[in-house]
Amino acid sequence: MSQLAEQKFISDQDQIEKLDPQAVETLLEKLPGWKVVSVEGVNRLERTYQFDDFEDALDFVNEVGEIAEEVNHHPVIEFTWGTATVTWWTHFIDGLHKNDFIMAARSDQVFQD
Repeated sequence: MSQLAEQKFISDQDQIEKLDPQAVETLLEKLPGWKVVSVEGVNRLERTYQFDDFEDALDFVNEVGEIAEEVNHHPVIEFTWGTATVTWWTHFIDGLHKNDFIMAARSDQVFQD
């Protein structure tokens, strides 16, 4: 597992603040394939994964859902035959926190497994 994926997820909302642009860029460098997208002015992390079939995509979506439930931090996931797009951001700060990068790295780990 990547070092980022192994980091502790912060669940105390009082300790969660939006990352500055430099911190976002630094963390993004550790996540090949991910990009920052802006939706209605809110920065989000997004990656589309490719699969051989619908069942593999569905299995991936379910596994990402399980890791999201473990920490009570949920992405938007869109999937269809052969693809799944995962989008992470921290809703209550309307932006990106290190937790989003940790969960993106954990999503990559699910994909690699």
